[in-house]
This record gives sequence, C-alpha cells and structure tokens, in this order.
Amino acid sequence: MKTIKQLFVGALWLTVCLLCSGQLLAQVVSQQPAFMERAQTQLENGVSVTVAVPSAAETKEYFGLSLYQKNVQPVWLDVTNEREIPVQFLPVGLDSWYYTPIESAMLGAGRKADASRVKRFEAEGMKIYIGPGERRSGFIFSRLDQGTKSFNVDFFARGNEHFGFTFFVPVPGLRMDHQDVDWDNLYSDEEIRDLDQAALIETLQQLPCCTTDKGAKGTGDPLNLVVIGTPDDVYYSFLRAGWDETEVISRGSLWRMGKAFVARSENRYSPVSGLYVFGRPQDVALQKARDNIDERNHLRLWMSPYRYQGKPVWIGQISRDIGVRLTRKTITTHKIDPDVDETREYLVENLAYSQSLWKLGYVSGVGAASRAEPRGNLTGDPYYTDGLRVVLWVTGEPVSFSDIQGLDWGAEPTR
Repeated sequence: MKTIKQLFVGALWLTVCLLCSGQLLAQVVSQQPAFMERAQTQLENGVSVTVAVPSAAETKEYFGLSLYQKNVQPVWLDVTNEREIPVQFLPVGLDSWYYTPIESAMLGAGRKADASRVKRFEAEGMKIYIGPGERRSGFIFSRLDQGTKSFNVDFFARGNEHFGFTFFVPVPGLRMDHQDVDWDNLYSDEEIRDLDQAALIETLQQLPCCTTDKGAKGTGDPLNLVVIGTPDDVYYSFLRAGWDETEVISRGSLWRMGKAFVARSENRYSPVSGLYVFGRPQDVALQKARDNIDERNHLRLWMSPYRYQGKPVWIGQISRDIGVRLTRKTITTHKIDPDVDETREYLVENLAYSQSLWKLGYVSGVGAASRAEPRGNLTGDPYYTDGLRVVLWVTGEPVSFSDIQGLDWGAEPTR
C-alpha cells in the first residue's frame, strides 16, 4: 500500500506532467498560422477538403515575401481521401491562370529567389495526386482576390467521375460596404410584409421609379433591378458570376482610387457613391471593373421590407460606366452608358451562364423614356429605357442553364 508521501509525490509528478503538456499544447496552437482560424471544411463523396486563405500580412509573415504586391495569392488546401481509389485534384478549377510554386518564388523574390527559397516554395506546393486513404496538404498560388475569395476545388477519379466543392472565404484587409449592415435588424417585425405573387407584382410596380439623393430632392438612376434571395444567396451568386465587392469610402480607399485614376489602371474594389432608396444609401454595391478605372459595370441593392415565400426582396439599380466627365456638383463623375436596358440584360445573361439564376420575370415600374427624349440622372447623364424591371431569383447553389424558369407576367423587354 502506497504511503501518503508516495501519493503526494505521484500527484505532484502528474501535475508537473499536465502543466508541461499544457504548455506544449499551447506552443503547438500558437505556432499554427493565424489564417488557419478562418479555415473551412467540406466533405463529399468520401473526400474531405479544408481550405484557408492568408491575408497580405499573413502571407508575407509565412513566406517572407510580399506576394500580394505581385498579384499572387496563396490558397492552402488539406485533402483527405477516404475512398478506396485515388483521386486527382484539378488546380485549373481553382484558378485557370494559377502560378506554379517556382514561378511564385521567382515573382515574389526576384533576384533574391535563391535555391533554398525555391526549394521552400516547391515543398509548400499542393500535390495533385491523393491515393486511397491518403492525406495531402499544401498551397495553390492563385491570382489575387480581396474581400472574399470564391473558388472551386475540383477532383477527377477513374471511371470519368468528376466532383467538386465551392468555397467563399473572407480575406482580411479591405473593409467592404456590406460588412457594416445589420441584416437581422434592418427592419422591425412590424415593418416586414409577406407577399403572394399578385401582391408582389403590384408592389414592385408601385415602388419609386428611381434612386434619389440624401435630401430626396431629385431623381437619379432608374431602379431597373429586383433580386429575390437571402443575403447569402445574393452574396454567393454574384461572387460566382464574377462580381467584386466595393470598399467603404475611407482615406485608404480614396487613396487607392486616386492612384488607379492617375495610373489609368484597374481598381476592382473602388468605392461607389451613395444613392438613396428607403431613406438610406445602398446596402450592397457590386462591380465588374475593366482595366481602366473609368469603366465598369456596377449595381446597387437595397433590401426592402417585403418578403416573398420567406425570401427578402431587394430593389436595385444597374448601369455601365463608360467614362469620366466634369460636373459642377461633384467636380468629376462617371458617365453612364445611356442604354441602361442593355446593362440590365447583361446581368441576366451573366447570372444565367454562371449558374446563379433559377427564375426570372419582368414588371413595369420605371417608366419608359425614348432615345429621342431621354431622362437624366442626378448628375445630368441622359438614359433611355423600356421602363421595365427585371426580377431575378438568385441562389447560392448552382442551377444549370436549362433549368432556369421564365415567368410570363405580361411584360417583356423590347430590345
């Protein structure tokens, strides 16, 4: 039988061991890269995939190079194949213009890309072959996306089997406009109204024709767009279709916009000025920028207090910037393409081809304006339109082109 002394010594030794193991565990946890805290995991077809995307600062800390400045963004993958047959990872599904590890080392380090650095990047690269019961991890070096990184992780297995995963991963660094919106408390329970189809059509026809300014003293761009879906549906469907988020207006974002203006270069996340509906500026602004800051497609969305079959109804505006001109009110402003219906129909095709659209229809409400007698927006740009709003049901899940439903609501575009 053990003495009290022996029990005490044993308990003391156990305590020391537990403390040491706790310190060791803390060290292991502290050594895990910070970007792993944002990792996401999906499991399907016997394959588990975990992904994470480091920010610019985290990338520089991990690799010792400012890869973001070279338009290179590492994406970390961890793949476990629980199947009895091998699978092959297809990097082109993640980014058709991905960089190889050696290429990334050379781009990031330039003349400092010595053999040891190149070897490090090669060792960090993701292998494409994952055998039965095997686990592999590593980086794919993709083109830069900020705000939210959306991408596919695709696999091929023998027997012509192809399957994949879609991820939307937030990337710290830029402050996007929609991140400040409290969706759950935008309206009170008393303000929210559920509509049936007849009430939905009537309500959409009666909404204001156009945006306005903060003082509600003028009519701006036409509200030619309606979207039905949850915030996540809207978010994922437009990102899948290649739209970029927009930064809030701040000193930093204005500085980046100014540099792009001087250099005549692209700024994918350039701020969008505020237009007003429901007494507030847009809840979400999205854009597709060309390689010149003067030109882009952009849209604004406001969540309305209306719901249809449990889904929020959004009113919106879409137009195409084709240049910059001087004004008395704002010194400079983007000039819009006057054919706003063309840009509206571009969005329909864009969402359809990206498998983000599952139903659409048209309602009146904007009011027609002819090419001969166009209307003007708040900064005096003319536009003409058939006066219709397109109503788009969007989804976070892919929908094939052939499965899109067209609704006959008695209104058809004339272009």
